[in-house]
This record gives sequence, C-alpha cells and structure tokens, in this order.
Amino acid sequence: MKYFFSIIALLAFTFQLSAQSGEWIELFNGKNLDGWKISENPGSFTVEDGVIKVAGPRGHAFYIGEVGNHDFKNFEVMVELKTMPKANSGIFIHTEYQENGWPNKGYEIQVNQSHSDWRKTGSVYSFQDVKETYVQDGEWYTEHVIVNGDKITVKINGKTINEYDESDVRTGDLGDKKLSSGTIALQAHDPESVIYYRSVKVKILD
Repeated sequence: MKYFFSIIALLAFTFQLSAQSGEWIELFNGKNLDGWKISENPGSFTVEDGVIKVAGPRGHAFYIGEVGNHDFKNFEVMVELKTMPKANSGIFIHTEYQENGWPNKGYEIQVNQSHSDWRKTGSVYSFQDVKETYVQDGEWYTEHVIVNGDKITVKINGKTINEYDESDVRTGDLGDKKLSSGTIALQAHDPESVIYYRSVKVKILD
C-alpha cells in the first residue's frame, strides 16, 4: 500500500511540474510575502494596497515557494514595477538565499532610471550594461528577463534592450559569474530607494 501512495505522490508531483511548464505563474499573492524570505532588513519589504513596497536599508527578498521548487534553469521572469526618483533596485536570477551582503550567486538585472549609478534598467550588472533609460520614474512598466541556455535577454515594455551571451567569456566588476540554476530575488538597495512591484511571475521553459 505504501508503494501505491508513493506512486500517486510521484504522479501528482510530475503533473504539477508539467502544469507549470510553459505557463505564467504569479509568485506574489497580492496580500503578503508568503513564499519569500528576506535577508538582512525584513522591514525594507512591505505590502501596501496589494503592491510590494521596497524602501529601506539593503536587503533581498528571495523566492522560496513551491513553483518549480524555487530552482529555475531555463525560464522567464516578468515583473511589473515602478521606481521613484533616484531609486535603485535589481532582479537577481539563478541565485540562492544569503543572509548578508549582495548575493554572490547569480546575475543581477538592474532596475534604475535616475539613481547615480550609470548602469541603468536592463543591464546584466557589470557584465553587459545599459546606459540609456527607456522609462520614467513614477511610470508602471514591465521588465521581462528570459534565461535560456547561455543567453539572457532583457525586454522593457516588450522591447528587447539587452541580449547577453555567456558563451563569450567575460569577467565583471563582481568577478566571474556562470548561469546554472536557482531562485529569483528582489533587491532593496538603500534607504533612499523606493520601488513598487505589483506583479512577479515566472514561466518555466523546457
């Protein structure tokens, strides 16, 4: 009998993964931060009126929920967000929970319209950077990151603005990086940076 239940559990798990593959799945429930684990300064992330507000000292909200067992390899992540003046944030990919500091694992996809950092929204931070700005502070927009094989593609409001090919070996200011697999994380950069995220969804690719 125990083998029967084991098979049922395995089939259910397989079905869950199959159902998730190729579909957009929302990771933020609009109510609280269930499924997320925040490092360093949990108070830097709050939920107000159905939106994640990021404001405060450095910290990172790592997704630790059930979707894809929070371990994505080839996948897409799309966020709907709004930056306020002089705000800096980031979307980490292929990362893992880290209690302190800037995440060592994975790449950061930059969020920055008017912060003093010259690397702007859509940069694969320090590896292939974007100097232009494509949206304005106070404006809701979509930032869409596609990770497939050795490539990272970044789209802003549906327009491709950055295509990074890891097969061309590069070393950034943060040292060597390599695509592998992992979760995603949202960044609180500093107390003067205020950012709002109202949707964070992923699509798992084959």
